[in-house]
Amino acid sequence: MPTLALRGGERVAVVATEWRDAFAVVIQGRVQLELRDGEPGPVLGPDAGFWLHGTGVRALRNPDRRPATVRIVTRPSTNPDAIHSMEHNMNDTGIVAPSASHRIRGLAATGLIATLAAMAATTLAAALAHAAGADFEIPDGGEPIPLPGFAVVTGFFSIVGTVIAAALLRWSARPATRFLWTTVSLTAISLIPPLIAGANTATTTALIALHLIPATIMIPTLTRRLRTP
Repeated sequence: MPTLALRGGERVAVVATEWRDAFAVVIQGRVQLELRDGEPGPVLGPDAGFWLHGTGVRALRNPDRRPATVRIVTRPSTNPDAIHSMEHNMNDTGIVAPSASHRIRGLAATGLIATLAAMAATTLAAALAHAAGADFEIPDGGEPIPLPGFAVVTGFFSIVGTVIAAALLRWSARPATRFLWTTVSLTAISLIPPLIAGANTATTTALIALHLIPATIMIPTLTRRLRTP
């Protein structure tokens, strides 16, 4: 069973005659299809299967720095059940997508890592803002907001964002687009309370920044994951 190894950033032209009756599966890294007009096509992650004969795809490219490996089956399956399953999951580009459960597990893992990164970045930014003069005191709100509170709130809403992404992946035909618009809208709405809370300028500015920092981590990360077949 031959394999195709792509170094980071490497591009390999597709020769139509060599891909006749060939089916491939990404087993490591990611592979991007270059369409017939030269435009970038779908990015395929691990376990994504595809064939290229008759699709017009003209090249395969590794969009990442780490290596990617594609396993190629050069003889078509004679198992009717396998053929039927493959055709059932095939889209117009000649791609067989991984199962929904596999994609959701991958999304959850990505969301967890991004959540931890967002919590760390937000807490660090809050500490720096406090050292720079933001007291985080809200009028009529009692005691100043403690630094651990930023981590807890960031973690909670980051998990909520991951749940929204998983729900859209499961039930929406365009999960990445809908997730992007939904989360950008929610982020914009979340900026209203700091603006009307009546805190001093340093605290208001810091609170707005602390809303935007986790958003800039979570939204692009989960959107890219939702776009990966």
